[in-house]
Amino acid sequence: MIQIPRAVRFPIELLPPIGFDAERPETWPQLAGRLEWHEGRLLYMPPCGERQQSTVTDVVITLGAWVRRHPEYVLGTNEAGMRLAGATRAADAAIWRRTDFGFTGGLATRAPILAIEVAGADDPEDLLTDKARWYLDVGVQAVWIAFPDTRDVLVVAAEGSHRLGGEDPLPSPSDLPDLDVRASDFFVQLAQ
Repeated sequence: MIQIPRAVRFPIELLPPIGFDAERPETWPQLAGRLEWHEGRLLYMPPCGERQQSTVTDVVITLGAWVRRHPEYVLGTNEAGMRLAGATRAADAAIWRRTDFGFTGGLATRAPILAIEVAGADDPEDLLTDKARWYLDVGVQAVWIAFPDTRDVLVVAAEGSHRLGGEDPLPSPSDLPDLDVRASDFFVQLAQ
């Protein structure tokens, strides 16, 4: 166990271990927390807390029901890994076309249509919006960032971004037919 000073800002950059290959998950360090490879840096975030994990669960329940009705799509979660534009990143949840998803056991190599991030206690909003812009740059059509503390969702798309909360419908990408999600759908467990 390493004690980290309070003044540290996440993500923390780690030195890649010997034999590290960003394209091969089995070469990544084994530790409690979340890792990404971006701009030549191995970045670490601590494990998810209760609010974040409950919100991710509500995201998966909501989107999973839609994917069950639309088998031509695939929902990824549990830090859904993708290798795009030389970076290895992970979304809390993402939806791909089934034809773009290889089921190879490795990382996804095509951009999802929709990526969802859920803010944790240590996730600065500017870091999440930077990641949302990265998603758009690599071909993701839309990004939703859920904020458990305020129970609202920042919708990020090429044409701009805006926050929605409560019963506001989240605008879904045109490639995801009849995806009907309200901001409150992502915070059901927090509201009980």
